[in-house]
Amino acid sequence: MTGTIPGPTMTPAAQPTIAQLPLIRAHEPERIAATLAARRPGRRPRSGERLMIIAADHPARGSLGAGPDAMAMADRTDLLGRCLEALSRPGVDGFLGTADLIEDLALLGALEGKLVFGSMNRGGLPGAVFEADDRFTGYDASGIATAGLDGGKMLLRIAPDNPGTMHTIAACSGAVNDLAERGLTAMVEPFWSYTEHGRLRNDLTPDAVIRSIAVAAGLGRTSAHTWLKLPAVPEPERVMAATTLPSLVLGGEVSEDPDAALATWEATLACPNVLGLVVGRSLLYPPDGDVAAAVDAAVGLL
Repeated sequence: MTGTIPGPTMTPAAQPTIAQLPLIRAHEPERIAATLAARRPGRRPRSGERLMIIAADHPARGSLGAGPDAMAMADRTDLLGRCLEALSRPGVDGFLGTADLIEDLALLGALEGKLVFGSMNRGGLPGAVFEADDRFTGYDASGIATAGLDGGKMLLRIAPDNPGTMHTIAACSGAVNDLAERGLTAMVEPFWSYTEHGRLRNDLTPDAVIRSIAVAAGLGRTSAHTWLKLPAVPEPERVMAATTLPSLVLGGEVSEDPDAALATWEATLACPNVLGLVVGRSLLYPPDGDVAAAVDAAVGLL
């Protein structure tokens, strides 16, 4: 029949390729849930162990740039290939992403034995008038539990000059509660922010990061399952002394000086309540293009 899409040329047990993902989604969508249900879970860190988590939830916010290339993450086949390379490296413990990427990578077998965190609020699109009102348009706690994930990550930009911030704070508090009720980790990524020329900017001074930590740590009716995802900034000892919550260091923008970025991460990792790294574009799109070498260098810090 004209216009029909051919079915997948594979048995249900076969490992698909990236090119076969659209066919599975079109003809066997139930295979996604089955794959996630059968996935071998990751292992929580023991005392003294550090985590290396690859993050790739940027595209769902329309944030596709990495370094000088404003559309670096636009090619999904290329992005998946980079994620596969990063996740295959020794010492990589997990992945953080939205449902579309998590489902693709699960089908490709890349999440076996990995910790997986679902990205929750992706509605604060860069440059939008509603950016500070960061709605939960990705995973919710129920979906994270159903998919067998380890927790959910939420972005909390606290912009006192933008009334949309209050909705985001309240929504993040609710998400912390919903995840805690299910025994799942709430990974909160806070920033103290401000509006400049119509764009939301993050204040990365130590005092501003400390303020953001104080607000994030107090969200919800319990913090027993809350982790923080924090930028590496000057005076890491003073910054990390602001909380007893387990914390992970985020990678941020792609640096033109990877060695300097590694040194900044290393200084923050020396703090006793820092569990490890959650890094995305800095490792997936390194200046020299060598994903494996970038990941290995980061893992070496742990």
